[in-house]
Order: sequence, then structure tokens, then C-alpha cells
Amino acid sequence: MFDKEELLDVLKARVASDLVDLERRQRDAQHAATHEESRAEHAKDTRATEQGYLARGLAERVSELRRTLAALAVLPVRNFDSDEAIAAGAIVSVSDDVEAEQQHWWIVPGAGGIELEQSGQIVRTITPVSPLAQSLLGLQVEDEGTCRSGARERRLQIHAVT
Repeated sequence: MFDKEELLDVLKARVASDLVDLERRQRDAQHAATHEESRAEHAKDTRATEQGYLARGLAERVSELRRTLAALAVLPVRNFDSDEAIAAGAIVSVSDDVEAEQQHWWIVPGAGGIELEQSGQIVRTITPVSPLAQSLLGLQVEDEGTCRSGARERRLQIHAVT
């Protein structure tokens, strides 16, 4: 069984660290976009425009990470009973028709795609809107589900929900 409180602390720390790095990069890009050396020297010089696009994109990502961090700060941490349906906040242990090894997926409100390690076990985060989470939501232990992964369909076997 996983210690969700500990996993959540690690996840929040990782997102907070990413946010600090991204804010610095966004400030640098914004400064570069408004720097006098970025001014167009001729009609086809697009350096300032490109820097502006980069700064805007980074600012949007900063806002997204701030929202994710806020959502993680209020994420209720609870353990699911073995007969409960999978919902947001659950760690789901599954195997599929390709990999015999169990995989552990944690359905969280943001920060999908992050690998966390605890007691030698890897837990990967997914968001409720991801295709995998959509395939898992509502299922229970010993249920089977399917998830389309690229051109193929994966059959999933649910082993545990915590």
C-alpha cells in the first residue's frame, strides 16, 4: 500500500520546483522580447515577435502550473475500500495484455505524466481527462477495461484500488 500523504508532498514539491524554473524562464523570455537588441532591423526580422510568442506561451504554462499546485494543495487524500469504484484520488494497480507486471497509476487533478517512487514501486500520475483515466473511472477491483493507446486497444485488469 502507498502512503498518499508522502506521495502528495513529493508531487507538490516537484510541481513547485518546476514552477520556480518556469517562472525564471518566462521572465527571461519576456525581458528578451522587450530588449532593445530584439528590435526589428528590417521588415523580415521577427526576433521580437518570436520572443513575444515564447514569453506568452511560458506565461500560460506558469498560470497552468499555479492552478495545478493550488488543486494539489486541496486534494483530499483518502484510501479507497476494495469494493469502491475508481475515482479521482485513487491509486490503481493494473496489468494489461502487453505487460504482465502491475503498473500503478494515481489519478490527480493536474501534473499528469510524473513518475514517483515509493518503497521501490513506481507510481505514475494521470489526470481524470486522460484516456487511461477515462477508461479506469468507475471500474472496481477485478474488473476489466479497455483503453485505446495509439492504433491499438489495451485490455486492462484492475488488481487494486487504494
